Amino acid sequence: MKTVAPGKLILSGEHAVVYGRPAIAMAVNRNAQAFITEEGVAGTVSFDLPNLKTEPSSFTLRALREFHGRVSRNYEEFLAGKLSIREVLHKPVDLFRFAFVTVLDGLHLKMGGGVNVRMTSNIPIGCGMGSSAAMILSVLRGVGHFYRVEFRPEWFARYSLEVENLQHGKSSGLDTYVSMHGGCVWFQRGEAQQMPLPQMPLYIVNTGQPASSTGDTVSAVARRVGPRSGLWDEFEAVTGRMRLAMEQDDLQDFQRSVRDNHRLLNEIGVVPGRVADFVAEVENTGAAAKICGAGAAGGDAAGMVMVATREAPAELCAKYGYELMTVRPDPLGVRVV
Repeated sequence: MKTVAPGKLILSGEHAVVYGRPAIAMAVNRNAQAFITEEGVAGTVSFDLPNLKTEPSSFTLRALREFHGRVSRNYEEFLAGKLSIREVLHKPVDLFRFAFVTVLDGLHLKMGGGVNVRMTSNIPIGCGMGSSAAMILSVLRGVGHFYRVEFRPEWFARYSLEVENLQHGKSSGLDTYVSMHGGCVWFQRGEAQQMPLPQMPLYIVNTGQPASSTGDTVSAVARRVGPRSGLWDEFEAVTGRMRLAMEQDDLQDFQRSVRDNHRLLNEIGVVPGRVADFVAEVENTGAAAKICGAGAAGGDAAGMVMVATREAPAELCAKYGYELMTVRPDPLGVRVV
């Protein structure tokens, strides 16, 4: 049994969405897959994450429940300011151990025989494309379907958000919503409106995995800028202008919005200098570019950069040693295949 969940790109409004301002995001044709099979000793769960280069691991259900309790207490300590978000979980597999117990106990499921959860993904990890949310959702949806539970999106969205908070501190819910439903959305305060899929010519450029995690970068912005800054009003205005440009299929206005968004992201300190230099060279060609996730609080890499242009910036990417990729919207969300 296999489930698939798409990754995402934020076209406008990253960081601002954490403070209740709108964002525009779309699901993309890169995804996470979970394969759920019945195997092993009854009452045990094994996890296999080949993309993360970790050895397969196996746990009893009792051990997973004890682990779930410890992590929940760690998260409470984080909320109280006693732990950093990096101290809540310790290994990549921890996220999926927590997810499995969350959906199993949340839906009052009986496990029965042993279960193997194998996850793969072609979404670049830690680069602003929602890899965590996609992998979590693929597991939750897969486990639910494996135990023949009726699929109710609101249940799985709640469980996914609970798990994602362990990775990011306090998630806006945007990644979860887009991966759950697919398509393109205007998202604000947990509510979403579907938008037409963008027709703009877009490329994505991988500048490398940031030195700081999403949770660390969001925390750094909170300390540096804070929730009451007038910059969030400017983010909201830019996102509104981008929406209008998309509705009118106006590439030039869309590019202007991208440039303005990049300027604001620079101002809140999440665009490393080398990536800012790359964006400046993109702009010199008449195109526009911006980071598409949290960016980074330090280092040289910022994850994924979106470039709005008719001409692929191949030479410029080669100059910087960045990977250039095409991207298409995915109209579908998490699904069983």
